[in-house]
Parts: sequence; structure tokens; C-alpha cells
Amino acid sequence: MLAYSAPQIQAAYEHCLTIVRGHYENFPVASFLLPKQLRQPIAVIYAFARTADDFADEGDLSEQQRLQKLGRYETLLDNINQAPNDDLLFIALADVIDQHQLPIQLFKDLLSAFKQDVTKHRYDNFVQVLDYCTRSANPVGRLLLHLLNENSDENLRYSDRICSSLQLINFLQDIRQDYEENNRIYLPLDEMQQYGVNETTISQNLSDSNMRALITHQIGRARQMMLDGSILGTRVKGRFGLQLRMMINGGLQICKLLENNRENVYARPRLGTLDWISIAGNSTLRRFIR
Repeated sequence: MLAYSAPQIQAAYEHCLTIVRGHYENFPVASFLLPKQLRQPIAVIYAFARTADDFADEGDLSEQQRLQKLGRYETLLDNINQAPNDDLLFIALADVIDQHQLPIQLFKDLLSAFKQDVTKHRYDNFVQVLDYCTRSANPVGRLLLHLLNENSDENLRYSDRICSSLQLINFLQDIRQDYEENNRIYLPLDEMQQYGVNETTISQNLSDSNMRALITHQIGRARQMMLDGSILGTRVKGRFGLQLRMMINGGLQICKLLENNRENVYARPRLGTLDWISIAGNSTLRRFIR
């Protein structure tokens, strides 16, 4: 571990917390449920993932420029313990990786998925979609379990199911946005064909019976994956266990809302007060919404 001064490390963590405060995504960074000692490390992981994801998605950069920025992050990861760094995010990241012995490969997996977002816009089948989820979502859950020292092989498998499910649910919420803003379709092309759906269906925002049937199939699979992993919410104890159950039940509740979008499958669900009461109540009682 390279030696950075205490003021450097403190400034680095503050930089990451500033990135967190500037975004509102559903990510357990600032939650009061998190153990206090983990809030800063989780914020650093989020800052890394958020900024790298922005390279792939945000602004008017060319494909080459996006890949160059992501490539720089990969180089900084490779040299995180070998060369001094003036990048505040990577100073904080080096400290977190060293303190918690986090696998660097998980951060590289995230970068691999973000690079793929730049170059790959269609997926032939669900195997390809799931492979993307393995690198875009699952590393986050695995890193959190490493922080908690709960990273048994069994827990990691449950976490993968939850994280992949959350990624799939996110795709279903953003069908229109992904297509219109980034020309991406994460629905498997073979399943689209099976249900009589094509790209015109999406480009014209059609919610015909074929599209509804396709989306119902996608929701059912995402829900089952979430339930398959939900036991992790009872295996992890304390405040983070409650936070985890809230995330699981939040995903399951969004599945219910997505199913109700019969007239417009592209509408993004919004969790209301009653939804949050159901999520909080079931999570406190260690139950899962079905």
C-alpha cells in the first residue's frame, strides 16, 4: 500500500462523498441503516462505479473517447499499489481496497461491463444478458459482502441472484430511455422474436398484446431470481440485513408495479407511500413480497 498523508486520504473520501450527494439513484450509500463504519467505503465504491458508468453513458463523447477514459481507469486500477496517484477517487479506493482486502478483479469486471455498453447495443439471448449482469451488477453485491466479512461462497451466489435481478428490473424500467438515448435494447432478441416483437414495437412505444406478454415473461424471471436470492436477507444480520431486505422487497414491489403497466409497458413505476409502508413492514418482519 502506497503511503498517502492523512489530509490526502481525508480529502479523497470527501471527494467521493461529494459524488454520492450529487446523485439520487437507488443505491444504499447514504442510508441511515448502514453501519456507520461502512458508509465511507461504500461511498467510494459507488463513486468509482458512478463515474465510470458516466463515461459510458453521459455527454457527447465519441466511442473512442469513452473507451479511452475507461481504459485510464483500468490502468489506474492495475497500478493502484505501484505508483503514486493524484486522482482523489483512486487515493480513496486504494485505501478501501487495502483496509478491506477487496478483490481488484471485481472493479475490473465493472469496467468491462461499462466498456461493453459503449460497443454492444443488442443481445441475442438471455445468456448474453446474464453475462452482462454478472459484470455490471454482481460485483457491487460481492464487494458489499466482502466489506461485511460475509463473503461465503453461498452468500455470494445468493447475492448474484439479487443483483442480476435488480439489473434486469432496471432494464424493464428504462426500455424507452435506453433505446431513445443510447440505442440500446437489453431484451433478448430471440425472445422478442418468439413473442412477435421487433424493434419497431419499441421505437413506436407500442404496448400491444405481444409486447405485454414479452414483458410479463421478463418480469416473472426477474422476480423468481430475486426470490431465489432473498434468503440472503435473512442470513445477513443487523442493520445491513434490514437494508438488504428493503432492497429485495423494493425490487419485488417494482415488479408488481411493472405488471400493472398494461396500457403502457414503458412507463417507469414510482414507489408511493403505501408501497414504502409495504416494503418497510415486510422487511422488518423478515418477509418478502410475493
